[in-house]
Amino acid sequence: MKTAAIKLFNTSSRSVETFVPINGTTVGLYCCGPTVYNYQHIGNLRTYIFEDLLVRALRYAGYSVNHVMNITDVGHLVSDADEGEDKMLLASKREKKTSYEIAEYYTEVFFEHCDWLNIEKPSIVCKATDHIKQMISLIKKLEEKDIAYQSGGNVYFDVAQFSRYGEFAKLDLESLKAGARIEIDSKKRNPQDFALWFTKRKFENQELQWESPWGRGYPGWHIECSAMAREYLGDSFDIHCGGIDHIPVHHTNEIAQSEAATGKKMAKIWMHGGFLVVDKEKMSKSTGGFLTLDKLKERGIDPIAYRMLCLGGSYRKELSWSWEALEGAAQRLDNLKSKFLSREISPWKDLDEDVLNKQVEEMNPSEDFKKIETEFKEAIFNDLGMSQGLAILQKALDDKSLEEIEVLALALKFDTVFGIGIKNWLQTVEIPSNILALAQERDEARKQKNWELSDSLRDQLKELGWTVKDSTDGFRLAKNGK
Repeated sequence: MKTAAIKLFNTSSRSVETFVPINGTTVGLYCCGPTVYNYQHIGNLRTYIFEDLLVRALRYAGYSVNHVMNITDVGHLVSDADEGEDKMLLASKREKKTSYEIAEYYTEVFFEHCDWLNIEKPSIVCKATDHIKQMISLIKKLEEKDIAYQSGGNVYFDVAQFSRYGEFAKLDLESLKAGARIEIDSKKRNPQDFALWFTKRKFENQELQWESPWGRGYPGWHIECSAMAREYLGDSFDIHCGGIDHIPVHHTNEIAQSEAATGKKMAKIWMHGGFLVVDKEKMSKSTGGFLTLDKLKERGIDPIAYRMLCLGGSYRKELSWSWEALEGAAQRLDNLKSKFLSREISPWKDLDEDVLNKQVEEMNPSEDFKKIETEFKEAIFNDLGMSQGLAILQKALDDKSLEEIEVLALALKFDTVFGIGIKNWLQTVEIPSNILALAQERDEARKQKNWELSDSLRDQLKELGWTVKDSTDGFRLAKNGK
C-alpha cells in the first residue's frame, strides 16, 4: 500500500522530522496510559485525544498502526519519582476497596469516557500487574550489567553507569545536588538514582506484592513501561507518546533503563501533548476540583465539543480552558453540522453504511476535489495541523463548485482523522411528539420573553434526554450525546 510522507515534532531532537517507520508500512506506537486510581480529568484526556489523532493521521497516510497502551495499576507513587505512597494504595484507603476493585472500576470508566470522545481503543491494552515477570527479567538484565544495584532491600538504577542520562530532558545533573530537588534517600548512591523494585521494607502496607529475586515486593513505575513496550514492540520501535509532564522523570528514566539494558535506541520519535491550563495553571488532581467528562454532560454539553476544542490548537502547546471556550467549540461544531446538512445530501441520508461507502469510493473525483484533499493532507501531515484541517473542511462545505457527493466524500474522509462523528449527522433522529411540543412551547415562551418558563422547559427537555439549540431562524433539537 502506498504511504504518504508525514512530519512529526520529535521531543528528542526538538525539531520537526520526516517520519520513516522501522518496518516498512507498520508503525509501532507506545502510549503511556492512565494510572487507574481516580477519574481521568479532561486535561488527562486531552493527551489521549492527541494520541488518537496521531493514530488516525498515520492510518490516513496509509500506515498500519500497532498501538500499545499500558494501564498502571501498581507502582506509581504520589510523586513521579520515588517518594510518597502508591496511588493505588491511597485510593484503596480512600474508597475502602481493594486495589484490584479500584483498578477495575477506573479502567472501565476511562474507556467509557474514551468512547464518548470517539477515541479508538488501542490495538493492545496491557496492565502492569499482568507483566511482573517481564519487569523482573528486565531488572535482572540491568543487574547483570552492573547498572542496577541492591540497597536497603530495594533495587535501584545507577544513573552514573548511563552516560547519556538526562540528555533527553536536557537536565543539568551537576546542578541537582542532593536535597536540592530530590529528597535525600540514604539507600541511593546518587540522588537521581531511581527504584526499579521495592520490597516490603519500603511500604509495609502495600497490598499488591510479588515474589522476586530481591524479596517480596513490587515494581517501580518506570520499569513497567519499559518492560511492556519491549514485550509488544521489541527493543526499538517507532513512536513513544505521553504528556509533557513525563519528559523530566518518567520518560527520562524509561530511556535510561531500556537503552542501558538493550544497547539500542528505545524509540525513534518521542511526542508529548501539552497541558490544559486553567488561569495559567495546569489542571491537576492534586489541586482538587478537577473536571471530568461527566461534569460536561451534566451541563448538557456533548463530549465531542471538548474534542472539537482540542482540535482547535496545536497538540503540543498549552490549551486554555474555560466554559466559554468550550461553548465556543460546541457552537463551531454545531455550525459545521448545520453547514453540512444545508448541502443537498438528502439522497444519501439513512443509506446503509456499506452502500454509502461504495458510492463514495466509486465516484469520479474532480480536480477541485483532488486539490482540496491535497491541501488537507498537507495540513494534517505537517505535525498534525488539525486547526488548518478544520478550516479546509469548512472550505469544502462552502465550495459550490463541488458536486454534493464530493462534499460528502471529503467530509467523511476528513472525519476519519477528526473523529467528530460526521457520519452520524446523516442519520435522521425521530423526535417524539411530546418532545417537539415542549420545544415549540419553549420557543413561544422565548418569543414572549418569558425567560423563567423558557428555562424551565429547557430543563425538562434536558431531563428527557434532549438538548434544544436556538438560532436566528428557529430552534433545533438534538438527542443528548448526538
